[in-house]
Amino acid sequence: MIGIEHKVIEQKALLMALLSTLVISVGGIVEIIPLFFIKDTIPPLEGVKPYTALALEGRDIFLREGCYNCHSQMIRPFRAETERYGAYSKPAESMYDHPFQWGSKRTGPDLARVGGKYSDSWHVQHMRDPRSMVPESVMPRYPWLEQNVLDNSLIEKKMTAMKNMGVPYTDADILGAKRETDHKTELDALIAYLQGLGTAVKEK
Repeated sequence: MIGIEHKVIEQKALLMALLSTLVISVGGIVEIIPLFFIKDTIPPLEGVKPYTALALEGRDIFLREGCYNCHSQMIRPFRAETERYGAYSKPAESMYDHPFQWGSKRTGPDLARVGGKYSDSWHVQHMRDPRSMVPESVMPRYPWLEQNVLDNSLIEKKMTAMKNMGVPYTDADILGAKRETDHKTELDALIAYLQGLGTAVKEK
């Protein structure tokens, strides 16, 4: 490529596209390939555990109801955010999330540290009628979650799939999943998920 003037490259669309693709490919390879040879790309964080079977079902309800459209689970390392929400988010906190729930959309507050902040009864009333707990809230009501019995027919398959992706579930965890989630409501599952968010970091 030495000796070709930049003006010539810019005038030939195909040549420009080929050279751009080459540069992007080399840059991508240089950044990605070393990751395959690093033993652990995510620094461990003490206290981070896989979701329980009930919390895993709750996470699916969180996704189904579109809660992530208004609530992020990522505290950025800015003073305004750490003073409001707590310690900034670490990659290890989401190591068992497939997919993770990071993001910056916050119609409602960030949920990265919501675990243990409120009681179960607070969450129940909040889902029934958000404005009874937070008058300025624009969140819709979710009364059906309390009435719907949790469909746990796929929980063993879900946990097996997570295990295949590296989540350290044991055979006993998977075998006991049905028992843990039987006769629970969708609201029970959602609360179990929310109550687990960020607890490992807050306990430190």
